[in-house]
Amino acid sequence: MPHCPLSDMRTRESARRAGDVAAGSPPSYLWTRGGNFGGAKRGEDTFGCTLLPRPDAAVMAVCPCEQKPLPFRGRDASRAFVTGDYSEAGLVDDVSDLSFSEMLTLQNWLSFYEKNYKFIGRVIGRFYGEDGLPTPELTQAEAMMTKGLEADRQELIEKQRFPPCNAEWSFIRGSRFWCSQQSGGVSRDWIGVPRKLFKPGVKPHCVCVRTTGPPSDQSPENPTHRNRGDLDNPNLGEYPGCPPLSITCSVPL
Repeated sequence: MPHCPLSDMRTRESARRAGDVAAGSPPSYLWTRGGNFGGAKRGEDTFGCTLLPRPDAAVMAVCPCEQKPLPFRGRDASRAFVTGDYSEAGLVDDVSDLSFSEMLTLQNWLSFYEKNYKFIGRVIGRFYGEDGLPTPELTQAEAMMTKGLEADRQELIEKQRFPPCNAEWSFIRGSRFWCSQQSGGVSRDWIGVPRKLFKPGVKPHCVCVRTTGPPSDQSPENPTHRNRGDLDNPNLGEYPGCPPLSITCSVPL
């Protein structure tokens, strides 16, 4: 029974080993961000995988061969997991110009494979050197993923503070925005009123704004407030022609 090799591999070697399944039945590999994941899922005995301890306390698998769907077999195509570009130009490991949110998408894919597939080894190339140690490119990629996680956390906090409005559009009447205790998919004990939220580099969009109590960004050292919620936030704007405290707003064409 053919088995997957357990050592680190160079990029060209991994491509060779993932060649024509019909000719010699080579093992299958799936690479993402320099990590090598075998074809068999965790807890799955279908492929007869044998788990062996690694010197670094990780787990590696010896598996019989399994044909993996192209185009990811035999290469680190990290970029394509995010972009969806399955051309030869897109099936590469260069993620240096991806945004924070795109790197977060890649992190989610990596977490999926770490959870569901057995880790086998590393590929020597962009993310790991000849000595098997991380390269500066991997350090940069991980830093981008960390920033993506923080950006996602901040976005969630903002969504709780300023939930998106319900919206509908009509060719005759134009746009209508309204707030409810579930608008934007955010459950809360207040309704709010529609306002335009302005952010640098982003088109203004409708959010629901709390109208009573202290502002969300009030300092604990300054407990006094005007009981206007977040209405005075400088990044918010009223919709012309809409009553300031109405929970619905119609914007004609």
